[in-house]
Amino acid sequence: MSINVKNNVFWVGKIDWELRKFHGDEYSTHRGSTYNSYLIKEEKTAIFDTVWAPFAEEYVRNLTKEIELNNIDYVIAPHAEIDHSGALPLLMSHIPDTPIYCTKNGVKSLKGHYHQDWNFNVVKTGDRLSLGQKELIFVEAPMLHWPDSMFCYLTGDNILFSNDAFGQHYASEYMFNDLVDQNELFNECIKYYANILTPFSPMVIKKIKEVLSFNLPLDIICTSHGIIWRDKPEQIVEKYLNWADNYQENQITIVYDTMWNGTRVMAEKIASGISDSDKEVTVKLFNLAKTDKNDVITEIFKSKAILVGSPTINKGILVSVAGILEEIKGLKFKNKKAAAFGCYGWSGESTKIISENLESAGFELVDNGIRVMWNPDNESITKCIEYGKKLAD
Repeated sequence: MSINVKNNVFWVGKIDWELRKFHGDEYSTHRGSTYNSYLIKEEKTAIFDTVWAPFAEEYVRNLTKEIELNNIDYVIAPHAEIDHSGALPLLMSHIPDTPIYCTKNGVKSLKGHYHQDWNFNVVKTGDRLSLGQKELIFVEAPMLHWPDSMFCYLTGDNILFSNDAFGQHYASEYMFNDLVDQNELFNECIKYYANILTPFSPMVIKKIKEVLSFNLPLDIICTSHGIIWRDKPEQIVEKYLNWADNYQENQITIVYDTMWNGTRVMAEKIASGISDSDKEVTVKLFNLAKTDKNDVITEIFKSKAILVGSPTINKGILVSVAGILEEIKGLKFKNKKAAAFGCYGWSGESTKIISENLESAGFELVDNGIRVMWNPDNESITKCIEYGKKLAD
C-alpha cells in the first residue's frame, strides 16, 4: 500500500495497529503507531527511511510493487534506530551498491547495529543531493533524539522530512493531520514530546530556529511516526517551541503509591485542600501502581508543581515511586515545584528520600514535605487539608 503525499512523493511505510509498547517496554502506545518510509520518484529515485524489522519482508515486498528495486538511486537514512532502519539489511541485500546518505554518527550507528560496510556517504548541514530539477537539503539534528538524527528538505515540493521530531505514536488509516481526531492527535503529540524529547528541549529550540532561519517555504512535514502534517504544518512547530520553553499549565499533579491506603488518604486530602484554596487550578491524582507511567509523565510535564507520596518500607520507598523518580530525573524537567508526603509506622524515611530525589531531578522543593504516623486520624486529615491549602497559596 502506498499513499500519495504530494506530486512524486509517496508514503510506503507500515501502520502497526497492534503496537502497545515501544522502546522495549518503556513507552506505552495505546493507539498503535506507524513506521513512515517515503519514496521520492523524480529523475532520480530516493527511499527515505524504512520500517521496523518485524515488517521488513512485507515492506520490501510492497516496495517492489511500487518500483523496481534496482531503480532506486539513493537510500536516505536519517536515523539508525531499529524502528527506522530495521528493513535496511533486507533492502540492501537486493541493492548492495546503492549509496546510503546519513550523518557521520549515522555511519557509526548503522555499523554498530548491522555490522555491514555499505556504500555510506556522509552528509552535513547544508549539503545537497540532486534528484533532477529538485534537491534534498540535509540538516543535522543531533540529539533530536539520537546523535545521528537529521532532517531533510525537498525543494520544489517544500516538504520537510523531520525524522522523529513533530511525530507521535498514532495509528490511523487517514495518515494526514486534517483527517484525524484533533484531541487524539495532540494528546499523542504532547505525550511523545514529554516522554522522549523533554531532555533535549534547549536543542529543540535551537534547531527549530536554525531551520526557520533558512527561510524555506514549508507546505508539508513528513514525520517518521504517526500522521503527516499537511494542513497548517507550522502549528506543530509552534507547539514544539512552546513545549520546549519550560512548559507548564495551571495544574498540580499528585502521584503516589500506598500499602494500606494511608498515603492514598493523604493524597486525596491534600488535593482537597488545594482545590479549596484555588478554584482555578487543575488537580490530578494518580496511583503509580495502577496507572500507565508514560501517561503520568505527560501530566507531570504539564504541571507547575507535583507532589510525590510513598509510605516508608524497609527504610525506603515503594518500587513504583522509585521508578517514576528515576524516570523524571532523566527527563530533566525545568521550572517546576515539588513536595513529598507519606505515612510511616516507626522509621519514616520516605519523605526525605523522595525530597532528595526530587531536588536532584531539578525540582524546586516547596518544603521538607509532610508525613503522618500510622493511618491518618481526624487530626492528621485536617493537617493534610491545611497543607494543601498552604501549598496552593
